[in-house]
Amino acid sequence: MEEKVAQLSIHQKLSKLAANLWWSWDPEVTEVFRLIDRQRFDELNHNPVLLLKEYPPDRLEQRAREAVLHSRVHWAYRRFSEYLESSTTWGATHAAILGQGPVAYFSAEFGLHESLPIYSGGLGVLAGDHLKSASDLGLQLIGIGLFYHEGYFVQAIDSHGWQQEEYPRLSADALPLKVVENSAGPVIVRVDTRNGAIHARILHLAVGRIDLYLLDTDIPQNTPEDRKLTARLYGGDQRTRIRQELLLGVGGVRALKALGITPNVIHMNEGHSAFAPLEVIRERMQDDGLPFDRALKDTASRCVFTTHTPVPAGHDRFDAGLIDEHLGPLADTLGLNLHGMMGLGRVDPQHDGETFCMTVLALKMCRIANGVSSLHGVVSRDMWSSLWPWRSVEEIPIGHITNGVHVPTWLASQMRVLYDRVLPENWFQRSGQAEVWRSFESTTPGELWEIHSTLKNRLIVYARENAVDQARRRGESDSVVRDLETMFDPRALTIGFARRFAPYKRADLILKDLDFLARLIADVDRPVQFIFAGKAHPADERGKQILQQIYRLTREEPFRGRVLILENYSIDMGRKLVQGVDVWLNNPRRPLEASGTSGQKVVLNGGLNCSVLDGWWAEAYDGKNGFAIGNGRTHSNQDLQDARDGADLYRVLTEEVIPLFFERDRDDLPQQWISRMKRAIRTLGWRFNADRMVMDYATHSYVPAAGGLSCSIVSMP
Repeated sequence: MEEKVAQLSIHQKLSKLAANLWWSWDPEVTEVFRLIDRQRFDELNHNPVLLLKEYPPDRLEQRAREAVLHSRVHWAYRRFSEYLESSTTWGATHAAILGQGPVAYFSAEFGLHESLPIYSGGLGVLAGDHLKSASDLGLQLIGIGLFYHEGYFVQAIDSHGWQQEEYPRLSADALPLKVVENSAGPVIVRVDTRNGAIHARILHLAVGRIDLYLLDTDIPQNTPEDRKLTARLYGGDQRTRIRQELLLGVGGVRALKALGITPNVIHMNEGHSAFAPLEVIRERMQDDGLPFDRALKDTASRCVFTTHTPVPAGHDRFDAGLIDEHLGPLADTLGLNLHGMMGLGRVDPQHDGETFCMTVLALKMCRIANGVSSLHGVVSRDMWSSLWPWRSVEEIPIGHITNGVHVPTWLASQMRVLYDRVLPENWFQRSGQAEVWRSFESTTPGELWEIHSTLKNRLIVYARENAVDQARRRGESDSVVRDLETMFDPRALTIGFARRFAPYKRADLILKDLDFLARLIADVDRPVQFIFAGKAHPADERGKQILQQIYRLTREEPFRGRVLILENYSIDMGRKLVQGVDVWLNNPRRPLEASGTSGQKVVLNGGLNCSVLDGWWAEAYDGKNGFAIGNGRTHSNQDLQDARDGADLYRVLTEEVIPLFFERDRDDLPQQWISRMKRAIRTLGWRFNADRMVMDYATHSYVPAAGGLSCSIVSMP
């Protein structure tokens, strides 16, 4: 290896690093790309592939000499090579059975990095973190998804506060993607429907040790309609949606076969990929001569399903016409008529008036199913209990594995330095273990507060610059721009709210009493300020109205300069927000937040959560590691519930959060606040961590499924 490394030029080494997203969660390697050209790297949305196109070998060599980069690049490339080649991983020890055949992890979206915007929110970012931790743990896993060449959408807020959507085209050539080819050219997958075939090429993306394959229909073999099939994530009508899900599930399994990969486990991340087991059943019937019932039983024993939403609208449903058009050819090979196929997606197979539900299909096609938090497991068992009418709700075979976040992706580099000093050596290789975090209590309060203050100041500068850019784009006056350049006070309690603007997440809950809010932010002695960010689905009029309401508030006195909404929420913006806020506000209607992970990212960076006891926070809050809104009880009347939660939010802010934040010692340190910061990191950092999450999936789902075991209840702390 030494000889081969020495033969590579600096451009070749950096190109190999840029071709694998591992660089994105290693801060020291990321810094190498920044040192080449910090301004252009930021302007290019942190895309090293594009950066290297602007720095051909000769120019890069010159820049490397100027910035003294040769040794850093060589060191980074060596570490990268050692990472890929290591055989002493957690996965090799604890999940060796997957060496016989990997886990195939299907997801409609993957949020891996801001330069690859093929995600809409928490589901995609969770999937991205899942792949990254699987890579770090050395788990045998392969990702399957779709390449949306127009992404989700770029959000702009016009002068009236209304969300505008733009869909700039992504170029595979500008990304670390490679077209999968064989001797005949690009490998093409074909999926038949009653009205013709859908074709897709396969793109490969390296995510550390993990291979992610994305299907792309924008190829000449398709009709103009189908070339646009993978244009937009969650765009189009029901017909578009079922065709995308047919491609993801059936096409994804066929892509694996074309690649010569035989997975031992199928993991369906949400119901979008629930057609995948049907294709596996077809293969078993064809290859092994099994009857449908036997092939279904064998396949289901090797399938894992994760449901992510208790919101009814989040479960895709299709009528019989769409099912027959798209599943008809597959049903024919399975020996099923339309009634039989529809029955697989119905709670009551004999009820002809019931539509076909992807979640119902997924639950019938697996023997291991889970929600994504303890509370969500309870909600899911109740929600789908009619599938098992002979069982009590407590016996419904849906457990839970609580979500976690990938620590290296979301941890600020300044906090990483502190962690390296106070936690055990190589702590990041064991971050899912509780004992690794115990020594964080030894952190000096002043040091932790200084780092947090630095990150908060960085966020304020970023927020100002973003607000100024927005104002100039909208043609606002010079006086408005000048006000924005000085908005926000580093001394103020800074509260962040950033997530999808779905109505149930109640971004407007804090606005229920504007007189109260005005008094809150006008307090000179104890100032408070709010930063909002998030996108509403293009078809969600109510979500857009909530966003508009907040925007208009930012234009009015006394809220101007104290309340800000940032446009075009992304992974990069989310990273800055979770690293810099004092408090992360989360107030969904319980129990509609299945898990939520943004608050987990805040914990890692020293921020405190103020949240309804829903999702992950319902099992995380201990009274001393953050703040709770309400007592976990829900009212049958939604309006009364909103009023009750709103009143309790105001109470928590005025009686707990604000007094504790501004209670300072003679060194101007909020000692009790810092104690909560330390407790949150120590008690929650390991639990709500993607390494712990993936280890739980491996131990309690993947390994049993790989052995064909029918253990269907998964419940982890």
